[in-house]
Amino acid sequence: MIQNILKGLQVYTGAYALISKLKLWKYFVIPMLISFVVFVLIFVSAYGLSDNLGEWIAGIWVWDWGKSTFIFISTIIAAIAIFFIGVFLFKHIIMALSTPFMSPVSEKIEAYYTGQPTTNYTNSTFTKQLLRGVRLSLRNLSQELLFTIPILLLNFIPVVNIFSTALLFLVQAYYAGFGNMDYTLERHFTYKESVSFIRKNRGLAIGNGIGFLLLLFIPVVGVVLVLPLSVTSASVIAVDLLFDDDGTIGFEPFEKLNA
Repeated sequence: MIQNILKGLQVYTGAYALISKLKLWKYFVIPMLISFVVFVLIFVSAYGLSDNLGEWIAGIWVWDWGKSTFIFISTIIAAIAIFFIGVFLFKHIIMALSTPFMSPVSEKIEAYYTGQPTTNYTNSTFTKQLLRGVRLSLRNLSQELLFTIPILLLNFIPVVNIFSTALLFLVQAYYAGFGNMDYTLERHFTYKESVSFIRKNRGLAIGNGIGFLLLLFIPVVGVVLVLPLSVTSASVIAVDLLFDDDGTIGFEPFEKLNA
């Protein structure tokens, strides 16, 4: 698992060069715009709510002594919780809306590495891709909520909140990588088959998702580049898994890129 997570992260090192070599930037213009606008809306909302939520949480501290300290800690906890909720909403919204625009990127990456025209085994169209993206996002949204809400509650417990925050980060990463990989898998698998495939390769999905989340920590630039880099990396992972004879990722594609 850990090895696959690291491999999922490693793919990012060649993503920018691949986008430039295949001239894929034009396909990311609209998704990058969607990403930026959605993030700004979420950030503004989160910034305005963190202080109010922190004061509301601090209301459980009925004593005068240590009140200011508890408010400070509550505000930090509220900010962390809102940040993850914001990322939670952000990735599902942009992934669902960007699905039709990401498929051509995945197709060109697949064609480049296989040397053959891509085959649409599921007969997906622009509309079908959008509907599948929305369906997958809703499915992942509901499942992620089942894990996220209990973990967020653990954040209010001292010491335990350190581990719960890390766990929450991994859950967020898994579903981010899940959505990124499905842009390729949608041509090869049905909805249920895609879910099963990613479960078997969850380490790689988590690694890709960690890169997705880390990019969001880079102000402005990270928000704009998060989709191009993460989707390109996920496409490389998915293509290598699909076409490698032994069913494991070996990063042969990068040998071709650097040739």
